[in-house]
Amino acid sequence: MKITQDFVAEGLRHARYVTNERVETALYLALVLEKPLLIEGPAGAGKTEIAKVLAQMLGTELVRLQCYEGLDEARALYEWNYQKQLLRLQADEQQGLGWEQLSQHIFSREYLLERPLLKAISTPRKVVLLIDEIDKSDEEFEAFLLELLSDFQISIPELGTIRAQERPAVVLTSNRARELSEALRRRCLHLFIELPGIEQERRILELKIPNLDAAMAAAAARFVNALRKLDLAKQPSVAETLDWVRALIQLGVKEIDQQAVRATLGLLLKHESDRALVEGKTAAIIPRARQAH
Repeated sequence: MKITQDFVAEGLRHARYVTNERVETALYLALVLEKPLLIEGPAGAGKTEIAKVLAQMLGTELVRLQCYEGLDEARALYEWNYQKQLLRLQADEQQGLGWEQLSQHIFSREYLLERPLLKAISTPRKVVLLIDEIDKSDEEFEAFLLELLSDFQISIPELGTIRAQERPAVVLTSNRARELSEALRRRCLHLFIELPGIEQERRILELKIPNLDAAMAAAAARFVNALRKLDLAKQPSVAETLDWVRALIQLGVKEIDQQAVRATLGLLLKHESDRALVEGKTAAIIPRARQAH
């Protein structure tokens, strides 16, 4: 498979991922230079979706490591299947086998539980490794990750070193809950993604929701854009905009009005303080949204 800029652009279009030249170029360079791609931006901007689209584009598996506070090497890398090992020990001891023979049996790949990082390296074909929300992990785990991203190999004391047969395409995402280290940034290409503007979100709605009325798509995009300019605890994501518009369609709404907005705001806003703020401003926002077309 020859990776070209046209290949990447066409892959994004085929996956109906509305983007721009900056995103296309970052993806292309990450692939041809075989460097991890660090994508930062607000929650719901479509960062994780890029990794899914990349796996679809390459016709390969997406291996996902979801980061969280307290994530350690064992959960990310590998663990031994202790229950299975114990059963084998009990069976082999009954046959009178010594420890040397026993250890050869129980410390083999058969008893190894592969977690996402080991799986991405040991898979014989190229996969896409998504390290999602790296900013939620601890600094200690980030430091461990640096070595992995440099060498793409893992040392298991009982088995030796496992090297990647095919380097995975690596995508890291961050919502910027904390600052990432300069060492990690140096090892990655960087891409920042904002929540979409009115025109881009209108295109997303029309692509993802077949037969959506053009005027409705424009009005919805303009309405959500206006919400994001308010001082909200959480801005609506692209996925929430899509859910909201699908709900309006199911309710038979042909034009956005205050009644429709009040009935469906729970799909866009997930904090009661945000809902109270928006309900007090819908009378001013809705007329502007209707002028979209």
